[in-house]
Amino acid sequence: MIDRRTFTTLIGGAMVAPAFSPAAAQARSSTVFYSAVGPNLTLYEMNVADATLTRRSTVTVPANIQYVWPHPSKKYLYVVSSNRRPGFVGDKNFANAFRIAPNGALEHHGEPAPLPSRAIHNTVDIMGEYLLTAFNDPSTLTVHQINGDGTIGDEIKQGNPLDTGKYAHQIRVTSDNQQVILVTRGNNAPEDKVVNPGSLKVYDFLNGVLTNAAAIQPGDGMKFGPRHLDFHPTQPWVYVSIESQNKLAVYRRHPTTGLSQDPLFVKETLVDPNARGPRQHAGAIHVHPNGRFVYLTNRDSGLVDFQGQKVNGGGFNNVAVFAIDQKTGEPTLIQTADAQAIELRTFAIDPTGRLLVAGSIRAVPVRDGDRIRMVPAGLSVLRIGDDGKLTFVRKYDIDTGTETQWWSGMVPMD
Repeated sequence: MIDRRTFTTLIGGAMVAPAFSPAAAQARSSTVFYSAVGPNLTLYEMNVADATLTRRSTVTVPANIQYVWPHPSKKYLYVVSSNRRPGFVGDKNFANAFRIAPNGALEHHGEPAPLPSRAIHNTVDIMGEYLLTAFNDPSTLTVHQINGDGTIGDEIKQGNPLDTGKYAHQIRVTSDNQQVILVTRGNNAPEDKVVNPGSLKVYDFLNGVLTNAAAIQPGDGMKFGPRHLDFHPTQPWVYVSIESQNKLAVYRRHPTTGLSQDPLFVKETLVDPNARGPRQHAGAIHVHPNGRFVYLTNRDSGLVDFQGQKVNGGGFNNVAVFAIDQKTGEPTLIQTADAQAIELRTFAIDPTGRLLVAGSIRAVPVRDGDRIRMVPAGLSVLRIGDDGKLTFVRKYDIDTGTETQWWSGMVPMD
């Protein structure tokens, strides 16, 4: 069984953009870029040749944006949002539909659909008939019908109890539209603390209804914390970011269980695993459109005391680049690229495979010798070479205020 990725991977960001010019219009990409800061979703025009984005317009949803996914027709965008925060359960949890104009501008499309709790991720099936949403606490999922006009329809009740694991973090549909994979991160912790197992939950998928098919994890999953996965565009290989263990695992697609029970390969994402920061994690993952490389972020969000203040713990914040053996699927680490930012939560690759953009979520204090300086949130732009390696181009600083740059991404217009 072979999977193909049906749309571009996602990226993040916002910035002060250069002035528009006729030359820029000729060079602009047919792919548009959106960035979410708090409840605001902003459209940017992309120029891949110049590695620039130009701010165009902003729409707002009822609560902070958690994730966004485009319809396969490229006519609609589905946004999940929540006002849940630490210490507050939240009372505004919605899925919102937008109509996408030919220039990428967004217009609210139908009424928001209420959701049971804070959504962490959402997706649309290959045929564009269903909106699938994952929730982390409690770990669960929902499936909504997508009406013929692109608006969000009724929730489809699941007839059988589903194994939704602990702390769902991503939901994906296989390209044959026959199975759904729910990535459940669990909550791995040191030996002296309670832990929740992580797992890859696979379901058979028919007419919007899910049926348990398999649970993929080593042993009891107690030392397995998967965050996100991505599919190879032409081969039956699935690349999984193992967040809490800072690993990259490779699985093979399986016709019955969805994934092989055991990984084909497991690789370190850090150059020196013994030098990891106080809160070191692997992050988002995307396979290059040509299938020759896979990219994954390393994130250290931990804080330590310095001169009476909290500063970043000094771990690894970079983009790990792996070359993929085209015969076996084995990834080999060839670079860790500095994006000059802290806590890279999102990144994506443009459909032509020439540009990678990594988004950081908030300003972070760091130690600079005997001083402390702030590293702003921002969008780091890196060129992708023919060898897959990255070259830093620029970073656009973003003032997120009291909000976070939680999601961002691209949608091709043709």
